[in-house]
Amino acid sequence: LVSAMNRVQLLGRVGQDPIMRQVEGKNPVTIFSLATNEMWRTGDSEVGQGGEIWYPSLLCLCTLGDISQKTTWHRISVFRPGLRDVTYQYVRKGSRIFVEGKIDYGEYTDKNNVRRQATTIIA
Repeated sequence: LVSAMNRVQLLGRVGQDPIMRQVEGKNPVTIFSLATNEMWRTGDSEVGQGGEIWYPSLLCLCTLGDISQKTTWHRISVFRPGLRDVTYQYVRKGSRIFVEGKIDYGEYTDKNNVRRQATTIIA
């Protein structure tokens, strides 16, 4: 019986070549950024009043208005040994990939001694 679930699926483009980091005494991790895009139409339409979600894979000739787009950047961390190594070796900036994992919320202190929050997808 599942009482809760923490699962995310993303399809997007890699923003930088992955890097592998290892903190002393811990297992290595491969890290990269992933961009996802959300597109929608604004303005009047024959179907309804503005704000309809636009799916690029569907052709909708009946919707009028401007197309708006929002890009969201995600930090991806890969810890599993096999997947971590394959990701580091083969994934490159601009690659279109599918990522599945869980969301992790953490805190850290930056170089100016300010507490920051970070959201990471653990793949």
